[in-house]
Amino acid sequence: MDERPVSLTLKILAGVMFAFLLAPLIVVLPISFSGDAFMTFPPTSWSLKWYPAIFANSKMTAAFWTSLVLATVVTTISLAIALPAAYALVRLKPAGAEVLSSLFTAPLLLPTIVLGLAILIVFARLGLLATFPGLVLAHLVVTLPYALRVLTTALATLPIAVEEAASTLGASPFTVFRRITLPMMKSGLIGTTALCFLVSFDEVVLSIFMTGPRISTLPVAMYHHVEQQADPLVAALSVLLVVLSLVVVLVVDRTSGLAKTFVK
Repeated sequence: MDERPVSLTLKILAGVMFAFLLAPLIVVLPISFSGDAFMTFPPTSWSLKWYPAIFANSKMTAAFWTSLVLATVVTTISLAIALPAAYALVRLKPAGAEVLSSLFTAPLLLPTIVLGLAILIVFARLGLLATFPGLVLAHLVVTLPYALRVLTTALATLPIAVEEAASTLGASPFTVFRRITLPMMKSGLIGTTALCFLVSFDEVVLSIFMTGPRISTLPVAMYHHVEQQADPLVAALSVLLVVLSLVVVLVVDRTSGLAKTFVK
């Protein structure tokens, strides 16, 4: 099927939206190279000193490793739970599958601050505040709906005839899933992994409710740093995080293609 040409109006609108989303970089990028002791725009002098200062800041480096490990664990658990759940909803089609799907993705409809307050009240009674397991559980509340939604969509668009053909040739259900279904879901799995990792790594609202003196994530450490100091260190760190996000997006695009991953 031939692709319909994109109208000039749509191209202009897309360009305006991209410019709006990237506009903060116009301010943040120059400030990250500032030689001033405080954030000023435009900078009165230029320097690279704030980039090495990031790695010399023990709080930032500790928070970075916490966020990295946290995002990795949350992503792994999200895939382990969402993949069989998506398969059950799409292939087994239990009674009330649509209701269950809506229920599982309901956290996406709630403001994050509402979720954070509710989790704070519950976890305070369970002694999970300012603990790594508590952070994992809190982040799973927001990553699982994303994982389930993407994997459900990826699975629903697969040609079921291929799986049925493998079954008629004597393959067991597990073999069909391992050798037929999973390879065909490659794009969805890669997209889910990238999305869950970025959502968990960048999550700040839930983390503010869950962190404390004993443990902190990178977004929370950046938030507290801005409260206490107004130097360009956070601007330099923000540029590095933007680069990290771009790298993840490029990896997804090179391995499976953004259109195949997120557009069905």
